[in-house]
Amino acid sequence: MPAAKESRFNVRTTKTQRAIIEKGATVQGQTFTDFVVSSAYEKAEQVLADQRLFVVPQAKWDAFVAALDKPTTHKARLARLMSDPSILER
Repeated sequence: MPAAKESRFNVRTTKTQRAIIEKGATVQGQTFTDFVVSSAYEKAEQVLADQRLFVVPQAKWDAFVAALDKPTTHKARLARLMSDPSILER
């Protein structure tokens, strides 16, 4: 059973925008509301994914990985960092 729809929002459009959206909904076999909500939801997911996913050129990625793989020159500091209790344990 689909989740109950509990929230409402209103949108103002031009006549042309409304006609195009209605035509798109019809082609997809959806109601106007379902088409608008699913389209807005998909767009929001894309926008939010851009906040979590970072794409970099291969050369920069290789440099990043090389920096991670490079041995540390601060072994004493690293040993202390790894042996000290975390701030969650204090």
